[in-house]
Amino acid sequence: MIAPLHTIISRLRLRQLRLLIALDEKGSLHRAAEEVAISQPGATKALHELEDTFGTPLFTRTSQGLVANDLGRCVIRYARLIHNDLVHMRNEMMGVFHGAGGYVSTGAIMGAVPYVTQTVAALRRKQPDLSVEIIESTSANLLGLLDEGRLDFAICRASVSRRPDAYDYRNLQEEAVAIVGHPEFARDRDGPLTLADLSANSWVVYPANMPMRVALEREFGDAGLEFPRYPIETASTFVLLSMIQQDPSLVGLIPSDVAEFSERFGLIRRLPIAFRSRTEPYGVVTRRNGELSQPAQLVVNALLSGQEAPAGPD
Repeated sequence: MIAPLHTIISRLRLRQLRLLIALDEKGSLHRAAEEVAISQPGATKALHELEDTFGTPLFTRTSQGLVANDLGRCVIRYARLIHNDLVHMRNEMMGVFHGAGGYVSTGAIMGAVPYVTQTVAALRRKQPDLSVEIIESTSANLLGLLDEGRLDFAICRASVSRRPDAYDYRNLQEEAVAIVGHPEFARDRDGPLTLADLSANSWVVYPANMPMRVALEREFGDAGLEFPRYPIETASTFVLLSMIQQDPSLVGLIPSDVAEFSERFGLIRRLPIAFRSRTEPYGVVTRRNGELSQPAQLVVNALLSGQEAPAGPD
């Protein structure tokens, strides 16, 4: 039986977690003991104490040595997260101590990535010791990371949550969208393109119920067209761009800022099709009544003011 939380909290030691990480990296108790500067008998004792703390074996003893079981791999994964959090904590403390810099962890939906990266790049030109982690994902995933304390704030939509009142939301901007294809898609076509012209094509689309997927379904519905069957579903910019490069017949819907950036480097072509359906705006989302660190507040202020984000190239 897994030990109660209060038992784990009262008995767990950071050095034991360091030993777990070293075991995973070095592959043997002897080398792991050397890594954390303790004797092998001391490492054996620490591992037994750790398994007693959790109330379950974490490793299988084999003739080749110790092999982490499913529970052991789970604990090792969280040991790494705790270790990384301590690194980030110290970096932020150093930033506060020296009056500059610090660590910020944020997440952004695909359409917000160009704006966020421009803002962060401008800030880092002024404060190069500012360390920023940026995670691109869906609003639902980002809100989950925010709930877990893995993000200081997120650039996304709070409305997708079952409890949107758990967050403070400050609007940034609407997310314009563009239909895109391979750089050579329909280059030799005379006359305008319509959505009906693309209804028989294969599509790369967002997963069901996501705002941009809903907007695309609405656009097809308003045009009296059946939504494309058997699409490729992804929320990843890289997957969408890679698929369009691999299959010139594919078309997809992505945020206009991302499309402009990608077209600038010859990765896609924005297709001349008017898209009338509106998508929900996105903004800065923080935990309600949560207090941001000084570095995180600095980034949020820059995002909201827009003063740190330079205009993109013509």
